[in-house]
Amino acid sequence: MRMMNPLFIGAVVFATALNAQASVSSGLPAEKDINNGLLVVAVADKIRRECNSISARFFTARAYLTNLKDLAEKRGYSEAEIDAYIENDQEKAKMRAKRNAYFKARGASNLDPASLCALGQDEIRKQSQIGLLLKTK
Repeated sequence: MRMMNPLFIGAVVFATALNAQASVSSGLPAEKDINNGLLVVAVADKIRRECNSISARFFTARAYLTNLKDLAEKRGYSEAEIDAYIENDQEKAKMRAKRNAYFKARGASNLDPASLCALGQDEIRKQSQIGLLLKTK
């Protein structure tokens, strides 16, 4: 059995990581519907964490996230590319900024749990996609 050159193995690993990073910067960020779905999850998650009177519909949220991942895979993104995008610190920061802008546009603040509770109750009442991921305790 022939041994693989460690330098070659390292180059392959590096090239794979570089390719995944390139996909992060050019591919998934351009997928508006997937990113809108991730924003829905980010908003619902912050509301449920900050508001004691609201909890998550965890199975519904899990199914929603699975559908987003399936959509990305159908568009040709690998699981590694999806995971790299979701775990990317810069993308996380961008999503937090979008989430906070969503709150601000609706008169709430990520720093004010009472305003998040009011927004969450409104989303639940409207049965918006965000509201469908939440429930009143």
